[in-house]
Amino acid sequence: MDVACRPLCFCPFPRIQGMGFERGWGDTAERTMEMMHLLSDILQAPDPASLETFLGRVPMVFNVVILSPHGYFGQANVLGMPDTGGQIVYILDQVRALESEMLLRIKKQGLDFKPRILIVTRLIPDAKGTTCNQHMERISGTDYTHILRVPFRSENGILRKWISRFDVWPYLETFAEDAASEIVAELQAIPDFIIGNYSDGNLVASLLAYKMGVTQCTIAHALEKTKYPNSDLYWKKFDEKYHFSCQFTADLLAMNNADFIITSTYQEIAGTKNTVGQYESHTAFTLPGLYRVVHGIDVFDPKFNIVSPGADMTIYFPYFEKKKRLTALHVPIEKMLFDPEQTDECIGTLDDRSKPILFSMARLDRVKNITGLVECYGKNTKLRELVNLVVVAGFIDAKKSKDREEIDEIVKMHDLMSKYSLKGQFRWITSQTNRARNGELYRYVADTRGAFVQPAFYEAFGLTVVEAMTCALPTFATVHGGPAEIIEHGVSGFHIDPYHPDQTAEQMADFFQRCKEDPSCWNKISDGGLQRIYERYTWKIYSERLMTLAGVYGFWKHVSKLERRETRRYLEMFYILKFRDLVSAPVLTICMLPCYVFNIPVF
Repeated sequence: MDVACRPLCFCPFPRIQGMGFERGWGDTAERTMEMMHLLSDILQAPDPASLETFLGRVPMVFNVVILSPHGYFGQANVLGMPDTGGQIVYILDQVRALESEMLLRIKKQGLDFKPRILIVTRLIPDAKGTTCNQHMERISGTDYTHILRVPFRSENGILRKWISRFDVWPYLETFAEDAASEIVAELQAIPDFIIGNYSDGNLVASLLAYKMGVTQCTIAHALEKTKYPNSDLYWKKFDEKYHFSCQFTADLLAMNNADFIITSTYQEIAGTKNTVGQYESHTAFTLPGLYRVVHGIDVFDPKFNIVSPGADMTIYFPYFEKKKRLTALHVPIEKMLFDPEQTDECIGTLDDRSKPILFSMARLDRVKNITGLVECYGKNTKLRELVNLVVVAGFIDAKKSKDREEIDEIVKMHDLMSKYSLKGQFRWITSQTNRARNGELYRYVADTRGAFVQPAFYEAFGLTVVEAMTCALPTFATVHGGPAEIIEHGVSGFHIDPYHPDQTAEQMADFFQRCKEDPSCWNKISDGGLQRIYERYTWKIYSERLMTLAGVYGFWKHVSKLERRETRRYLEMFYILKFRDLVSAPVLTICMLPCYVFNIPVF
């Protein structure tokens, strides 16, 4: 191999092709030599690390399709809409990092090719002044990434208005058919790689990947089954509102169809000593009167991979990087925090501006538990004396919301403000969609020597936790879910248990008391959180790993030629006999079917 490779240092690509090798081995003689040596090592003494490195460098992925059908998907004025949450932010940051990594790899492979990334989502004709009624939209900060919007269609025509993510199921099969035609027309080819997001996107990705014979990656973001305790046993009680029977069935189909699965944390797969993992909860469960799952997924299957996202470091960066600070935003931020005028955008007042700010930002729903944080704060006199509380969440006027849970939480929030007399210590701000200002808001809170708190009953990952830590803001976050892995308790932040609010309040009060007596305590946690981010939670690390996995699983899918016919036939049967019946029932009212035992096979 050494003799054969040495002349390559002085020869152009035609010489390589004359030896039987196509373009793509490298842009320099040194890189070409590395690839040849890797191939030699694999042929003579294969090992997993060498094979992964080699396959990660083989040019196989040029066109990527990312599915996120539900909700408003745009780049401005829509990030705070119900049902979107952090998923839109995740995907926008993901594709920017992914495009950069694809361009870098293509260059290093010695190729002259422009990649394409399509985010396929729903077109909403009545888009409320957003761009969500545009067929195509380029992603800012990219050259080759676009949003492709396809409308939801039924026999009654195009659905014009937004609907909840829990109500999308009757439209997805037709959406997949329409999206397939649009994707091929736009790319002038079938994609090389398809990524699904959330339950609806993963189901559509499964349909498209099966139709096109493409490598499929599944990203759950959140499997609702673990967010709502006993939602399988009491599915009938939940179904009218959430249609969990459709969702759990779709999750089973998608996770078994996928070539590989991306999770943000280990606990998402297999849980902890005291909790069941999101995927693990689908191993065996029962929907009484509908069906019983006895082997839904194998959490030890090598298709599971942990690839953690990060925060956009052009927006989220440490508070002490003064030259990068967006000081022009400080006046509107101060107005938003301290203006005594009560409006539909901000209510509540902060009388003592010298106190640190305890800050939280999330959707206003039951699981995110923002009202639980407010009640926790209201009950603790010591905490109220030490800090002001500011929350950014939802609407303030319930009449502006169309989301069922949000309306209930808005009413509850107003009741809590009155019950605990929070005037002068609490500020409630409506959801903010300006990401640049949100980044500076984290840093402004850090300037007050404050902290961020994420009080959710369950959080699949915790993107706001990563954002806050990237801004070097000390962070308290729920122990139930991803933040338990993101944060090293007492080193890079603190774990809190929202099911024990009194203990949580004491924990936060103790931290601020110690910081008041010794400012170095605040600096220690701030620095520890930032170090944790640089080690594990950046989009650069994410994109490198995802592209390598796409190469590994794509190559295996191609060379193994495993049809998995038994599995495919079983999943087709499950889809046709169960899922179609569930979504075709009038207004998603589920027909009561006899109980069946489904042994969902794994790959």
